Amino acid sequence: MPVPRVAIVGRPNVGKSSLLNLIAADKVAIVDPTPGVTRDRVSIVRDLDSPDGSGPPKPVEFTDTGGYGVYTAPDGRYDEVGNDLHELTKDIEQQIAHAVETADIVLFCVDAQAGVTSADEEIARLLRTRGLSEDTPGKSASDSSRAGRIVPVATKVDGPKWEAHAYELSGLGFGEPLMLSSKSNYFRRDFLDAIYNMLPEPDEHREPDCDLRVAILGKRNAGKSSLINALAGAPRVIVSEIAGTTRDAVDVKFELDDRSIVAIDTAGVRKKKSFQGPIEWYAFDRAKRAVTRCDVVIFMIDATTSISQVDQQIAMLCQKAHKPVVLVVNKWDLAKGRPNAKGRPVTPEDYEKYLRKEVMGLRFAPIVFASATEGLNLRGILDVAFDIYEQAGTRVGTGQLNRLVRSLIDMRGPSDKLGTACRLYYAAQVRTHPPTIALVVNHADLFTDNYEKFLLNRFREELPYHEVPIRLVVRERSKRHKDRTYSTEHEAAIEALEAGLDPESLSLDEQLARDATDADDFFDD
Repeated sequence: MPVPRVAIVGRPNVGKSSLLNLIAADKVAIVDPTPGVTRDRVSIVRDLDSPDGSGPPKPVEFTDTGGYGVYTAPDGRYDEVGNDLHELTKDIEQQIAHAVETADIVLFCVDAQAGVTSADEEIARLLRTRGLSEDTPGKSASDSSRAGRIVPVATKVDGPKWEAHAYELSGLGFGEPLMLSSKSNYFRRDFLDAIYNMLPEPDEHREPDCDLRVAILGKRNAGKSSLINALAGAPRVIVSEIAGTTRDAVDVKFELDDRSIVAIDTAGVRKKKSFQGPIEWYAFDRAKRAVTRCDVVIFMIDATTSISQVDQQIAMLCQKAHKPVVLVVNKWDLAKGRPNAKGRPVTPEDYEKYLRKEVMGLRFAPIVFASATEGLNLRGILDVAFDIYEQAGTRVGTGQLNRLVRSLIDMRGPSDKLGTACRLYYAAQVRTHPPTIALVVNHADLFTDNYEKFLLNRFREELPYHEVPIRLVVRERSKRHKDRTYSTEHEAAIEALEAGLDPESLSLDEQLARDATDADDFFDD
């Protein structure tokens, strides 16, 4: 049984995105008074709790849509390079129509403080006939007559004085409206309870959310939205030559070979000094959040242009997040065969050498040559993404890790100008995703950045982490144990400790804080 779908529609600036954020209890959609901020369909899946706590939670997918009707303000019709943003209106309205046609419930939002306008009445007329986009590709009469329930929602009901105004929505012919305020949370509980009671009973055999969650990053016009649509097999997000079309981080779920994938389309990144207003800052923030909540980053690189400072900044963002990365060289069909610096046709080997040189921080990341528009090697991108996600989840035994680290220190141990030698007491992998290796030593300050890079390179060669980032944590042992001697006999105790910690249930910071508070546990016989 699929998860029920609820579409949120209405004219611009009636509070649709604020409503989605209230339901999600997070800043999912960008909220700004500028018309036309939301362009694509922005969806979340949330479990709604039973009103009295006796029933099971009900999963539901909520989808925010762009404002129908007036798309841009008079002074915001053109972007900084003169592109007419009004050209996106048709694409936006097709996205709204698709959301309505596939929804089980349509929340028709009207601003209670502004009252019912002529635009609201026109949207109500179109909703009755499902005619929000008469020229939607592939639309049929059966699509238009789909029996999704339409529920009027009076937004911006900030207090009791606005309740009487909310009842004006009854005149639209969809029954008594629901009321709420996303700003003050007025009627929030009543609204969520009403939606819960409209939903069918949940499927007891509900499948997991997804097998893999990927975030697609890249600079403007690198082909991110084209890749999303090619993978999903449908025009799920708007694709345009106008740079900066995508603003929100849009989650798109699809199935491939019995595997469920959520791909997060993000706004194209550019230099911060070029940002045009607060909306681009919000979009950049959503892109960073997408990196945080994904399993793997798909870093799109335009093969027809040179590696830029923006590409390097995106690479640094991925490095700091310690996420596995697939470097996707997009538009390879256009770049293949072009003359290289020596006048010869460029080959994948040439471009790989160039890319490794320009993006040094991700030199371990796998590279896939593809073309989103031509469908070149799209399955290969996902195969590589699943592979490195599996690598990031691999756990190495404590004994094997201790032997490796001891041999590396014996071969090339860190020391200072006074000749202080490093002594390793133990090494253990304390976490996966990313693989996190903790070392307890006598002098942590001996481990400089260069020496840590040396260790990480050797780990990547000797351990099953060839293409994923590794996090290294170096810590000194407790002072009360400095006069004691430890050997590999303690490895069994360490392994038992590791199993008892359940690393996946604690954040790394929580785990390290716990370790620092009770360091004796690491050395007890």
